[in-house]
Amino acid sequence: MTKKKYADAPADVPGGSPAAKPAASAGGRPRDPAIEEAIIQATRTRLAIDGYSAMTIGDIVADAGVTRPTLYRRWANKYDLVVDALQYGLRKQREAYPPLDMEQMAPRKALVEAVRRLDPRYHNKRAMALHGNFMAEAERAPDLLEQMREYGNRPRCEELLLTLVSLQRRGAVREDVDLDMIVTLCFGSYFGDYLRIEREVPADFAERVVDAVWPAVAAHGEASSV
Repeated sequence: MTKKKYADAPADVPGGSPAAKPAASAGGRPRDPAIEEAIIQATRTRLAIDGYSAMTIGDIVADAGVTRPTLYRRWANKYDLVVDALQYGLRKQREAYPPLDMEQMAPRKALVEAVRRLDPRYHNKRAMALHGNFMAEAERAPDLLEQMREYGNRPRCEELLLTLVSLQRRGAVREDVDLDMIVTLCFGSYFGDYLRIEREVPADFAERVVDAVWPAVAAHGEASSV
């Protein structure tokens, strides 16, 4: 295997941005967070059902129960709204993770938890549809797929990468393991399962993924650990 070193891996995983980054109110009137929440939720639903090109501001404001001026006081256009909706989803997913100190966990259990957090549907059951829609829009709106990579996929994958780096430093993972490939295989397992079998993610899915990769990455004496 190709030897990979990650001494310069990021020190932390970036978190999500706030639900929105609205422009300053011209009249200084305080904003109602419930309105912004309703708009973001309506946007996320329309993205999953209609896709970016087909969704309209008219549908979003109707679903959210607000007016066009209310939306445009907060977002200049549909693209900016969608970017904030993506960031919102990542923040909500990270808030849903149980607070765990994986540095103190047994190596294999820490890897299982990191793989579990890769699941795009961890917080949003429509996440796979969002990925599909953004991939379908790649030629018409290529920046959207890049936004999905930046705000949705990269932070998840970096958390697994950092866990693997930590396990290497603890001597639990071999130094010659291609960590990037392990991250790709683990992340891709959720998409492969979704495309192959229409079902909820099995409760033991992360454990089964680690069962498959752990013997290939564990340092001598760790392969049989649980």
